[in-house]
Amino acid sequence: MPQPSTLPTARRRRLGVELRRLRERADLSATQAAALLGATQSRVSNIEAGRYGVSADRVRAMARHYDCTDEPLVDALAAMTGERRRGWWEEYREILSPRMLDLTEVEHHAVALRVAQVINIPGLLQTPGHARALFGHTVPALKPHEIEHRVSHRIKRQALLHREQPRSYTAIIHEAALRMRFGDRGTVRAQLQHLNELSELDHVTIAVVPFAGGPFHTSGQGIDYFHGPVGQLDTVQLDTDHGSELIDAPAQLERQRLVLDGMEQVALPQAESRDFIARIAQEL
Repeated sequence: MPQPSTLPTARRRRLGVELRRLRERADLSATQAAALLGATQSRVSNIEAGRYGVSADRVRAMARHYDCTDEPLVDALAAMTGERRRGWWEEYREILSPRMLDLTEVEHHAVALRVAQVINIPGLLQTPGHARALFGHTVPALKPHEIEHRVSHRIKRQALLHREQPRSYTAIIHEAALRMRFGDRGTVRAQLQHLNELSELDHVTIAVVPFAGGPFHTSGQGIDYFHGPVGQLDTVQLDTDHGSELIDAPAQLERQRLVLDGMEQVALPQAESRDFIARIAQEL
């Protein structure tokens, strides 16, 4: 009898959440579902909690018993069972918080990314110098080696933008974030130039919201929207005072899409954004 995992991956936990939603939509208890599947109630509960792995065939069987006829969703859920190897981020398991590693895993598997930042440069667009200066101002203060671990992790995440088949990436950045001084003038100028260099990539869009752009609905917190292979598997990461928070409730996903849409509507087009960033760099 396999033992439940004490460290389920974010992907496995999300698969369990979606299977539970399908079961509840079918108005079945865990005990009833177990009877249909020829399993125990504890096994169904452990699968839904992400503590047990599950095969693609078992996922398809569960979907049939739950009367789910959404084939793209079922295919996407079955595909989530395929990976047996843990990702590169596991080397940071004893160094960084579980939330940071969960974010990295969700980000790695996203089919497209859309982010918005009001006071910070998005992590995937940061230079090492900017990231180092940023982590140097945390509360409580980090030790030098802790800063370097976070910088190396952040830079490794950026490989997403340089894959052979990279994901579409859209960043909406407020002028306030561009004018924040993290590091000396050289560091700030290098960061702004780096943004414009990345914006030249075909799959990267950087749109600036200038101070003169008018109001938009946001709490000021950073938003990372990770598109899954189907809309039901989208995930949002919100920056909060106590760390990142991953959200997958349908109503919350819709709300964050509306927030991003509102910010994008008042942002400058790509070419104008590039010129705007260049002017700020010249003012330094």
